Amino acid sequence: MANGQWYPPEWPDRIRALAAGTLTPVTPKRAATVMLLKDTGSGPAVHMLRRRASMAFAGGAYAYPGGGVDPRDDDHHVRWAGPTRAWWADRLGVDEAAAQAIVCAAVRETYEEAGVLLAGPAADSVVGDTTGADWEADRAALVARDLSFAEFLDRRGLVLRSDLLGAWARWITPEFEARRYDTWFFVAALPEGQRTRNASTEADRTVWIAPREAAAGYDKGELLMMPPTIATLRGLAAYETAAETLEAAPGCDLTPVLATARLVDGELVLSWPGHDEFTKHIPTGGAPA
Repeated sequence: MANGQWYPPEWPDRIRALAAGTLTPVTPKRAATVMLLKDTGSGPAVHMLRRRASMAFAGGAYAYPGGGVDPRDDDHHVRWAGPTRAWWADRLGVDEAAAQAIVCAAVRETYEEAGVLLAGPAADSVVGDTTGADWEADRAALVARDLSFAEFLDRRGLVLRSDLLGAWARWITPEFEARRYDTWFFVAALPEGQRTRNASTEADRTVWIAPREAAAGYDKGELLMMPPTIATLRGLAAYETAAETLEAAPGCDLTPVLATARLVDGELVLSWPGHDEFTKHIPTGGAPA
């Protein structure tokens, strides 16, 4: 492997089955992930976690806090600040209920997996330290889905700060993958007074790392990542501060990136539109090149 691109060994067989019409694609689940940033003396760093090697999906790969949408967030009214649900619906390319659920997933998963909460008692404030035992009890209830995010905010008297998020990219897991997600990537700055911690049972370590440094580790084959992760890291590397990154978010293209597989001259070619570096050539009887 010349770089750190995550490539499951079962993909070639699944791609062939899809091409032959014997594999029915799984419907992707909606998900959100957040690239949490903080400024350092040499530019912004991004918070990343390494998925446990035992994980069925992308084990050992570096990723950002994130996860699937909770269906309860579609229809429960959530205390909300920042751009309206209609604005977010237009930005994300979905209806208003789905937009609320996706933004909720971004904020909830960041709290569940990193202990960072993008919410406050008012539309212009954000909570401080969230490391106490009572906060941990609520976080655990959210993880267990014993508590909905709307109920959590109501219990705490908090308002979701959607203005602290910037939508950055959208990637859909390839049709031949057994676990599929339609994932919106967001950027956010670490709120003052809060700190990250490894609160995820799915990760064995977390790091704050400069996007350029993480990308260099991937290029050397030292850090394993999925295509959406390294692609978004390369995009982050262009900015000098967290604020500058957030300011750039409204101009980011949210056209979904979906890998395609086609048969060309006796080999399968796997490609991600607009991202040529991830192209793989798979001989009909061999391993990817």
